[in-house]
Amino acid sequence: MKLYGIPNCNTVKKARRWLSEHSIDIPFHDFKKQGVSEELLKSWLEQVGWEKLVNRQGTTWRQLPDEAKATVSCEAGAIRLMLEKSSVIKRPVLEKDGKIILGFDEAAYQTLFGKK
Repeated sequence: MKLYGIPNCNTVKKARRWLSEHSIDIPFHDFKKQGVSEELLKSWLEQVGWEKLVNRQGTTWRQLPDEAKATVSCEAGAIRLMLEKSSVIKRPVLEKDGKIILGFDEAAYQTLFGKK
C-alpha cells in the first residue's frame, strides 16, 4: 500500500490528513523527489486509462504550451509527458492490493479502509 503525490498539493494534503485522522499509516511517494517509472505508469494506465491519469484541470497542464498539450493524444504521448512533468499526474494516487484510487474521495477511502 502506498500513497503517491506531491506534498504541497491540496488534494494530497486532504488525503494525508484523512489517513492520519483514522490512524492509517501509509508510505508516501513524492513524485518530485522520487519520480515515477514508466512501468508504474503503465500499470496504472491499465486500470484507469491515460485520459483519467493526466490531470488537465491543474496548473501544470494549463501552463503547458499548446504544442506540448497536442502531443498528449495517445497513451505514449501521455506517458512521455508524465515522465517529464510528474505534477501533471492526477493526485493523489492511492495504491492498495494492486488497485488504485485517483484523487481524494472520502467515501471511497471510508469503503476501502472500513472507516467512518
